[in-house]
This record gives sequence, structure tokens and C-alpha cells, in this order.
Amino acid sequence: MNASTAMREVSAYNTAAASDNKIHDDSVARRFGFRAGLVPGVEVYAYMAHMPVARWGRAWLERGCADCRFWKPVYDGALVRITAAEESGALTLTVESAGERCATGHASMPSRPPALLIADAIPPAEPPRNRLPASEESLSHGRALGIVPFAVDRAMLLDYLSEVRETEPLYRAERLVHPGQILRLANMALVQNVALGPWIHVGSRVNNLATVHIGQRLTLRSKITSNVVSKGHSIVEFDAVVVADERDVAQITHTAIWRPRQVSEHS
Repeated sequence: MNASTAMREVSAYNTAAASDNKIHDDSVARRFGFRAGLVPGVEVYAYMAHMPVARWGRAWLERGCADCRFWKPVYDGALVRITAAEESGALTLTVESAGERCATGHASMPSRPPALLIADAIPPAEPPRNRLPASEESLSHGRALGIVPFAVDRAMLLDYLSEVRETEPLYRAERLVHPGQILRLANMALVQNVALGPWIHVGSRVNNLATVHIGQRLTLRSKITSNVVSKGHSIVEFDAVVVADERDVAQITHTAIWRPRQVSEHS
């Protein structure tokens, strides 16, 4: 990767076509005005995360930062171009497909660790046996969201690397969980705690604190910081800390449209 601008292209893959979130289903997405089911935002982030790892290597996974914002859909099978422009020691990231700017973001290696939220500052929570429908009440400010602990095994890692077209050898060689898999935990905090209709991940900020290896027990503590309506969309934001074997490994601020305006218009 040169010192100014780098580019790579991948063929997008919709990893969630059969998921409970029907925004990734072709027929439902078309009713919402999209051409087909959306490739998940966490996978678009995975495409973007290749660039800072190519630039800074393992160090970025240990203490690098990133943000991403999704503007337009990425569709299954589409050619996606990811560009990283370096300026003042940071990367400006752009994702384009079919002539449209689909996502933007930044990645950096801060000289000083940012002010961090630690997991102990968030009350532990377990997903309920019976999820309430997503609403202003069930996603209210201050509510804690937890997930069922799990571990990424070697087969899961290899499948994921294939799905997100990851060519960086570091993950296989050192048995490291991919940052896209770590960001997926924030999605899990939503889907394991409330019953959602079609919903859309719109952006995240991530501070990496340590690498994660396959086999480590992963949990997440999170707390909702806002639930507002903007342009007809109901939008939830929450802070989260990912924990691997009792060590904080990532801090995430996650934003999602939990009720798109199309749902309200047709209800």
C-alpha cells in the first residue's frame, strides 16, 4: 500500500439473505424501494477494514480507530471499490458501487489512547427469554443490552474471511478474529434483546483495544444513549464494550434505524 492512495475491488456478498432481518431479503427490500436485499453494513465495514490493516498491520487491530457511515445500499454480486486516501497520518475511506458513493469513513492510529468507556461502567444484562417488540419503551434511553456469550472457531473464521473477500493473511496465520466479526456483536445486542422488523445499520465508531483470537469467550455490554425520530426514521444509538475472556477488546458506538419510515407509512 503506497503512502498516498490505495484501492481494492471486491465482489459483494449478501451474508444475511436468509436472516430474520428482512431488509436483506430481495422481495422485502424491493417493497422499501431498494433494488434487492442489502449487503449488511457490518460486512461493508469489513471491506473497509482491510485498508487500515494493510497500512498498519496488527497494530491497528490492537489500538486503531475507525468510523463508518452507510449512505447507499451495496447489493449482492456488485463490484465494490474501496479507496483509502492517506492524509496527515490518517486514512479517508470511501466505498463506491455502481457509480454511487455507498459508504464513507476514517481510520487512524491515535498517538494517545482515546477516553474509553470500560465494560464495568455498564450494568451486565442478559437477553430476555421472550423479546418484546422494538419500541420507544423497549429501546429506551439507558437500557442495558447484553448478548449470549459465544466463541469464534476456526471454521467460522475461515467462512467469514471467504464471505467478506478478505485476502489479508494475518487472520489465518495468527488465528485472529476479523474486525467485521467483532462489529457483528453490536448487531447481536439489538436482535437478541428486542423483536425487530426490517431494520438498517447506518453507522459505527470503533476503538480497537486488543486483538481477539479464535476460541476466546466473547461477550458484550451495551447501553442505549438515544432513541429519536429523524426524517421519519426511528433511530437508536448505543455504546458498547466487547469483552474477550474478561478483557476489554473494543469500544463501539452503534447506530441503527430500528423502524424505517416505510414501515410507519404502511402501518
